[in-house]
Amino acid sequence: MNKHKISILIIVVFLMTVLVFTGCSSQTKEEAFSTYKDNWESKDYEKMYGMLSTDSKKYISKEDFITRYTNIYDGIGAKDINIELNEEQDKEDTLKFKLKMDSVAGEMKLEDFNIEMVEEERDGEKKWYVKWDESLIFPEMSKEDKVRVETLYAERGEIYDKFGNGLAVNGTRYNIGIYPKLFEENKESNISNMANILDIDKELIEDKLDKNTNPEYFIPIVKLSVDDTKLSQLLDIKGVKHQEVKERVYPGGEAFGALIGYTGSITAEELEKDKEGIYNSTSIVGKLGLESVHEKSLRSKDGKEIYISKINDGEEIDKVVLAKTRPEDGKDLKLSIDMDLQKKIYNEMDGSVGASVAIHPITGEVLSMVSSPSFDSNLFTTYISKTQSKEWEDTEVNEFQNRFNDAYSPGSTFKLVTADIALDKNSINPSEKLSINGKRWQKDNSWGDYKVTRVSDKISNVNLNDAFVYSDNIYFAMAALEIGEKNFIEESKKFGFDEDIPVNYPIEKSQIANENNIENEILLANTGYGQGEVLVSPLHLSLIYSSVVNDGNIMKPILEQGEGVKSEIWKKDVITDKNIDILREGLINVIEDENGTGNEAKLDGIKLAGKTGTAELKSSQSETGKENGWFVAMNVDNPELVVSMIIEGVEDKGGSHYVVPRVKNIMEYYIK
Repeated sequence: MNKHKISILIIVVFLMTVLVFTGCSSQTKEEAFSTYKDNWESKDYEKMYGMLSTDSKKYISKEDFITRYTNIYDGIGAKDINIELNEEQDKEDTLKFKLKMDSVAGEMKLEDFNIEMVEEERDGEKKWYVKWDESLIFPEMSKEDKVRVETLYAERGEIYDKFGNGLAVNGTRYNIGIYPKLFEENKESNISNMANILDIDKELIEDKLDKNTNPEYFIPIVKLSVDDTKLSQLLDIKGVKHQEVKERVYPGGEAFGALIGYTGSITAEELEKDKEGIYNSTSIVGKLGLESVHEKSLRSKDGKEIYISKINDGEEIDKVVLAKTRPEDGKDLKLSIDMDLQKKIYNEMDGSVGASVAIHPITGEVLSMVSSPSFDSNLFTTYISKTQSKEWEDTEVNEFQNRFNDAYSPGSTFKLVTADIALDKNSINPSEKLSINGKRWQKDNSWGDYKVTRVSDKISNVNLNDAFVYSDNIYFAMAALEIGEKNFIEESKKFGFDEDIPVNYPIEKSQIANENNIENEILLANTGYGQGEVLVSPLHLSLIYSSVVNDGNIMKPILEQGEGVKSEIWKKDVITDKNIDILREGLINVIEDENGTGNEAKLDGIKLAGKTGTAELKSSQSETGKENGWFVAMNVDNPELVVSMIIEGVEDKGGSHYVVPRVKNIMEYYIK
């Protein structure tokens, strides 16, 4: 074949090829759909629009298309979109497919999509394009319909005392606000009056007014309790309105601030830690106290409903639910706490800095946990006035410090522990009289200038009962030296020292010494009467003393009541049968004996046992330091209450004698 014929043949083949390829599409409709779905899954709405048919682009503009998909998919929290063709297809130019994705209402599964593919020639090339309408957003959607997301609100769990009294409940507040159209007629005067009544800065009101652009819009300023007497004064101001709102209410007031805590808006840091996706930027969470400790059980989880609002002539005529998660209310928490007893103890402390814990010695129920002074949790769900803010700023005392979960130097209240260990180790004979002369004593000259000091030298021959009655530091220092450092540390463990107390609240561990090591004889002697490096929490001290009236056993503390909660022993036989009568008698005489340091607590018709304690906080024996006063007491016959109380800074108030009458009043109130 000559060259001329070969050239003609090549040209013919080329022309035939061109005719073939310009006469049919360069891709199948399935391939075109695959590209469209890839863009859909990656939320590339601009590329999706580029694949619409010519008629579809006349139906909806590019801007409206992108805006509609963006608003809807962002609004429902669409992510992890997955689209698949159905295995069976019916029509030649229509493809059936299903869509699955995650949303704010959980997983969405939609299986009735139909997409009509249209073959069009553009730029000399035939391709398949998508014939679009709103059914390609959701199958049952038409042009006028709207996609809505509705929050189905759940309620936070409530907290109750043992008798069902509310301590943290979902109640009602008044949202106090301004209706600008009326308020601005006498704007300056109204702002001034409102600020004075509420005791807030005028700037707070002015700032909110300045930011508002709609005179018909209600501008919230603060929330008030429904029984707040300021409400009537505020409503006398023209343009001031109120609305009822659901809010956390704390009926116990100041007495419960540290124990219950409060709720508040979630922070960015807290939200970042939420790996389960429980919270959002508007969530309310527990901030302190039991509201925080029990956040996981108290918290509620709002539900979500995604639906198509079917619209006709601008009115919703029906709705089609696409996905729904039901709201989950938080779990209520019932405590062993006695609301009235908590208030009584708080009032007895009268603003003094300190803490008190009351328990039932037989059941282990924690009846009160008080930190003083405290704060009213309601302030965090209403508002904080200028006067209140200034009070907090001006005082050196931190009202937000939770003192009942701290460990303190116990002073002479610790002598019960020393006495029990000494009896177990035969380091003392309870009836033996030790000769102790004067107020100061040291083992030998190796102690240098250091001497143990006792409060009273009224008697010089001292047995165990006398040592309790007169709270003789020297007697217990001698006992500690006889016990020895190793025995002291080892035997103290039976009381729960250096161990977490099994209660669902962050209570600081009690200790015998730093690093669990008593370094020298002087420290050991000081430890014997509750000085040195001994630290005990008020709860732990109440538990220790409960063993005296509970057959030597310490119960596991119960703070929450509920199904499966029962009284059980935490520490069994911490005080043996041979010791218990001796120790109980000594503690009874602390109160019954007219010379006893706790004699002021004596009650007619009620036999109490207890112990005073004064903890000196100073770095050297020669200086004058701060003193914390303790008293722990319990009723002996039909025992039902143990109360420990510590008040700080009693050095100029009579030491532990400042505490004794307060605990006496509590015992009398509760038992009588």
